[in-house]
Amino acid sequence: MKTYVDADACPVTRIAERVAKEYGIPVVLLCDTNHVLNSDYSEIRLIGAGADAVDIALINLCQRGDIVVTQDYGVAALALGKGAKAIHQSGRWYTDENIDGLLMERHMAKVARRKTKNHLKGPAKRTEEDDRRFEESFRRLINEAIRARLNKRDGDVIPVVIEEKEV
Repeated sequence: MKTYVDADACPVTRIAERVAKEYGIPVVLLCDTNHVLNSDYSEIRLIGAGADAVDIALINLCQRGDIVVTQDYGVAALALGKGAKAIHQSGRWYTDENIDGLLMERHMAKVARRKTKNHLKGPAKRTEEDDRRFEESFRRLINEAIRARLNKRDGDVIPVVIEEKEV
């Protein structure tokens, strides 16, 4: 199991990285060449700038059982199709039950933007509560992924494994 982060302007990259490290889960941060990332834990993949280049690379890398962190509904849909789990930076899980509705909302918003010259207001400034909500949800998603991998039931204790790196 790996965690893939669509890291272009992702506000929860460090949280996802810290939590995944606690569980000993490798993290791959993907970003285009217009962004500069560094990490002592994660593998960083710089992808050439281009429309959807990072998204395509992420989907090509992820596999069944992996976790994808993205705010892009299209990437989430493709990840789910490969059997991966996906989570939004808000902490909302993408599921087979909600992804079609989310994609439809995205489409309707795009249609509405084309009809008017006014742009919709952007998201509110991120708060500590937003970060806390993401972290809690991400931990639950990791535990669910581990349980699914080990074929455990809800309520079973999931051991936390921390890999130590040699310095």
